[in-house]
Amino acid sequence: MGGVPDELWRQILEMGIQNSKLNYKDLCCISISCRLLHRLSSEDSLWLLLLSSDFSSPNQLNPNLNNATSASAKSTYKIKFDREKARKVAAHRRAVLRKESEVLEFERKIREIESGLRQETEKMRDTAAELSNLHKARQAYVALNVWQPEVIRGRQKQIVEQSAVPVESRVHSLEMELKLCRQRISSFDKAYSYEKRRLEMAMEQLASLKYHPLREHKLISHGDKEGNKKRKKLKTSHICKSLCHFDFEQNVVCNFNSKLKAYFFTPLLSC
Repeated sequence: MGGVPDELWRQILEMGIQNSKLNYKDLCCISISCRLLHRLSSEDSLWLLLLSSDFSSPNQLNPNLNNATSASAKSTYKIKFDREKARKVAAHRRAVLRKESEVLEFERKIREIESGLRQETEKMRDTAAELSNLHKARQAYVALNVWQPEVIRGRQKQIVEQSAVPVESRVHSLEMELKLCRQRISSFDKAYSYEKRRLEMAMEQLASLKYHPLREHKLISHGDKEGNKKRKKLKTSHICKSLCHFDFEQNVVCNFNSKLKAYFFTPLLSC
């Protein structure tokens, strides 16, 4: 590299930036390769080109370049890059907050639909029970015209007297109300399915917005390390238990052997 003049290296770097082949990351990587490229990659001419290509619009090109020449172009690029990074982080945070508010709104709508569905179900159950009682009253009214035992006749007469309104008109109104309840329950079911799908889509979008590959990798690796630690502890405790059991068996065998020797050899020694 020492045989190539600096001007040629400078032109190569400028052409790479102008053709969008080199960016700030490439320039920083090149700067740590050797002293020559470290010195050339810090020149203002290269960073001015990066400033004009990355941050300047056509109508604001000259003012930004004039401001950049008053200070180091590399430091100016770093300031603008930090501002742009902060702007993107803030925009991402706003997008996450908007999506979280959408999720909360969908959950609120689903709770309202569930509440309305419960109310309509209870109303339909009460209407069906009242309609069943009216059918019984109508049957009792018809049965009064037929001879029956006095006990049964008195019970049917009591049922007829309890209905304060005409049975036929009330039955018709309850049948219409029951039909309306079924229609409302059907509409609630459709609305629930629709809002549930929207909630699932919003939660998937929120998960994709919150996803960070490095953070997820750290969580997974941390979980693997914790699992390895637990397995090592279990293995160590198992080995310790095995050793303790082996020592216990050895002590038992030694004690048994000593007792056998004392039992058999003590009479011989006494003789």
